[in-house]
Amino acid sequence: MGLLDSLVSDVIGGGSGTSPVASVIGSLLGGSQGGGLATLVEQFTQAGFGQHIQSWISSGQNLPISAQQISQVLGSDRVAQLAQSAGIDPAQMSGHLAQLLPQLVDHLTPNGQLPQGGMDIMGALAKLAGR
Repeated sequence: MGLLDSLVSDVIGGGSGTSPVASVIGSLLGGSQGGGLATLVEQFTQAGFGQHIQSWISSGQNLPISAQQISQVLGSDRVAQLAQSAGIDPAQMSGHLAQLLPQLVDHLTPNGQLPQGGMDIMGALAKLAGR
């Protein structure tokens, strides 16, 4: 139905393939090339949106973020690079990130702390969609 459901369907039901958007989000949060969740927290804080990402990590209400604010945090060049990797428009990529990052970060930090060790991003997507 929504973007999250669509990504999960691609990840779980897609057989050998994974959604390009899910892969990009996984790399952004997973730390392989994107730096991981700790780096993302630092980027949000330096860009003046630390309260947003801290609200996603904590157990309280998640503050919303706009696509434009995502572009401010990551930089338009980085968003364009992520969009190119996913094969979509940069505006779409920042919109997807604005919609999904609060939910994913919230889910990946159930105890209000950054996880120690690896994270299962694709598993988190599946759990969020109730699968």
